[in-house]
Amino acid sequence: MSRIGKQPIALPSGVTINIDGSMVEVKGKKGSLAQRFHRDMEIKVNDGVVEVTRPTDSRDHRALHGLTRALLNNMVTGVSEGFEKRLSIQGVGYRAEMKGSTLVLHVGYSHPVEIEAPDNDTKFAVEERGRLVILNGIDKQVVGEMAAQIRKVRPPEPYKGKGIRYLGEHVRRKAGKAGKV
Repeated sequence: MSRIGKQPIALPSGVTINIDGSMVEVKGKKGSLAQRFHRDMEIKVNDGVVEVTRPTDSRDHRALHGLTRALLNNMVTGVSEGFEKRLSIQGVGYRAEMKGSTLVLHVGYSHPVEIEAPDNDTKFAVEERGRLVILNGIDKQVVGEMAAQIRKVRPPEPYKGKGIRYLGEHVRRKAGKAGKV
């Protein structure tokens, strides 16, 4: 059995799950998520616990077993607690600000870069005088993808470390020129 796939998923209070064939809908206090899974994976709810089983030990079914359980767990966690990514902006004059629901980045270009939130469930916030961007949402994939798109606007460079990075990310620094003494 898959180590991840065989672990049951405990449903927190206030979270309901509706299974219709291969379509699964999870509702909680933060919103609802729906996703279609592979038709071979069997998803059951027993006494507030969700279990995923596979029909055979074939290579494809073993791979789908852990994937299905992980995606279901992310859906349950998202609608009950939500997901968060934090990005740090470093550099002289680099900052972020909010204009309504749009994130505006001033990161050394001749123009500000505007990024729209993808849906109503994903929200941006700016703290520490424009140096910290916080993304919140219920869909882990959307939150991670938006964080990657924001980081891609100005990735951290190795000489001075300027740019947008994940909070806690370590950027390897290079020495630069050694000509002047």
